[in-house]
Amino acid sequence: MASLTIRKLDEGVKTYLRLRSAKNRRSVEEEVRVILRELIEGREEPLTPFAAPPAASPAPPSPRTGAVAEASVTLIIGGGIAAYKSLDLIRRLKERRVDVRCVLTKAAQQFVTPLAASALSHERVYTDLFDPQSEFDAGHIRLARDCDLIVVAPATADLMAKMACGHADDLASAILLATNRKILLAPAMNPLMWNNAATRRNVAQLQRDGVVMIGPNAGEMAEAGEAGVGRMSEAIEIAVAAERLLRPPVPRPLAGKRVLITAGPTHEPIDPVRYIANRSSGKQGFAIAAAAQAAGAEVILVSGPVDLNDPDGVTVKHVESARQMLEHVQASLPVDIAIFAAAVADWRVANEGEQKLKKTSAGMPPLQLVENPDILATISKLSDKRPPLVIGFAAETEHLIDNAKAKLARKGCDWIVANDVSPATGVMGGDRNTVHLLSRKSGGEDGEIAVDSWPVMTKEQVATELIAHVVKSVADKSLEPAS
Repeated sequence: MASLTIRKLDEGVKTYLRLRSAKNRRSVEEEVRVILRELIEGREEPLTPFAAPPAASPAPPSPRTGAVAEASVTLIIGGGIAAYKSLDLIRRLKERRVDVRCVLTKAAQQFVTPLAASALSHERVYTDLFDPQSEFDAGHIRLARDCDLIVVAPATADLMAKMACGHADDLASAILLATNRKILLAPAMNPLMWNNAATRRNVAQLQRDGVVMIGPNAGEMAEAGEAGVGRMSEAIEIAVAAERLLRPPVPRPLAGKRVLITAGPTHEPIDPVRYIANRSSGKQGFAIAAAAQAAGAEVILVSGPVDLNDPDGVTVKHVESARQMLEHVQASLPVDIAIFAAAVADWRVANEGEQKLKKTSAGMPPLQLVENPDILATISKLSDKRPPLVIGFAAETEHLIDNAKAKLARKGCDWIVANDVSPATGVMGGDRNTVHLLSRKSGGEDGEIAVDSWPVMTKEQVATELIAHVVKSVADKSLEPAS
């Protein structure tokens, strides 16, 4: 029969299985087979021979942040005088919301005690490969894999030699051989040991195997009169290196770029009370601004009246009318990328009433409309300060692609994002969108337009996809930063 692999069990179920299998002197895998067989055969044997263990309490809050743990580390403490620094390392990791389970080699216990490591980590400490309390279900495998990272500090010459040669004769080396997690080593040894040809070979082999190292540092050794490279890195240095592996920095491909985005509707006043507007919520433009900021760009968002919170890290300029929006857009130049997602009103009243217009027996007062400035066309056709990449939006209710192609040619922008805003789509004010990205074909006939149709997405997903296309275009064109 094939082996069983069961994942994502809560701690209560895991504990139950371990206790039951230990009682019946079977492996956990065999115990699961027995349970399944009993269920199929309809036996009445209860599945809870032990009192249910209490629900695992959440990890204690970090003393600095008050937040629960976000990652876990198996910390292997090797046998060297630098082991005392590992006690500080436990504290440094927990400050960073990292759970720590400690494994002490036999030699490490000559320098630090399991009790000290347990008191600092608030976890049981493991020392023996043949511990009957943990090895009845291959505890070393759990220690090797039920974590996000393995840290070895101090990593002695002996321990690194075992790793390089694939030995597994104690708990620490068995964990290191059985793991599929990233390993961070903090070497510590006498300078002559560090520079020995055998150690250099082992270090080179471990680096080829993908093991990450920090240190050793240069300085005085524990032995009187000894100095050189071999001191274990300080606890804070190791904790920072571990955090970098646990939480790698988010790529910021638009770092150094300025991005201008417009969003929302405009309100064109008729009188002090009434105005001409549209149903735009601004959600798509705000989502694009957040996605651009997350990609590392300096973002300027010019927004019409909306009921949305300003995105974090974005400079927001609030306006009412199309003329105000154009004024703020022009004042924000130069930029590297301009994305015009606002639904700007095409017309405004030629003569705004100073007082509220009243009903009269003469009928409806005449409203003469004039065309608003075309912000997209104005910026697209600039001879000076034109952004290298200008993207417009086409909100249509019919002949979507044909109208978007005509708009791309007429406005002079580089891309058009076309979407159907018919009432049946729910796009205006809704949370989802279906868009088509239109652009001039690279290397194609003059005027030839490529259409990339995207599936239905949330507006945040549309924003992320659009910024991904922007990133690719920026990389391909090697745009110079705006100045």
